[in-house]
Amino acid sequence: MDDKSIVELYWQRSEQAITETAAKYEKYCYSIAHSILNNNEDAEESVNDTYNEAWDTIPPHRPSILSTFLGKITRRLSIDKFRHRNAAKRGGGEMPLVLDELQDCIASDKNIEQEYEKKRLSEVVNAFVISLPEIEQKVFLCRYWYMDSIEVICKQFEFSESKVKSMLYRTREKLRDMLVKEGFQ
Repeated sequence: MDDKSIVELYWQRSEQAITETAAKYEKYCYSIAHSILNNNEDAEESVNDTYNEAWDTIPPHRPSILSTFLGKITRRLSIDKFRHRNAAKRGGGEMPLVLDELQDCIASDKNIEQEYEKKRLSEVVNAFVISLPEIEQKVFLCRYWYMDSIEVICKQFEFSESKVKSMLYRTREKLRDMLVKEGFQ
């Protein structure tokens, strides 16, 4: 079933919307959740929570790209679950490493918590990612959006570990430079 038809089922409040969403996007959402949580049960729970949130937010929202809409929900819910699960300790998985790697890029004396600054930061980072050459963009997104491990990225792109680490380091440096130029550091 195509995405428009699935969204229409949500608007009709048909429970078939959840069934069709699961049939089409379960593996996609699960891969996002599992790469963040590194736990089968928690990933499955995040995917189910994604379906519930989609049900609660469609309508009034009518997503134009259902996969992106679901991916964002899954990612946010999984990160929240990760933070809750690891509130007292920093646990396994790639999340602590990824956040540590990006921490120097977004550190600021300004209050980034304010909505305007969050939006502006998001726009700058999006523009940065779009400006990257295709391979750098894909590697960057695999690491910092999908939270893939260095090992997984190496296999996917058939690169050595040192090449991936070097590429990510150089890309983070470019991001840091852009954020400094835009006044975020």
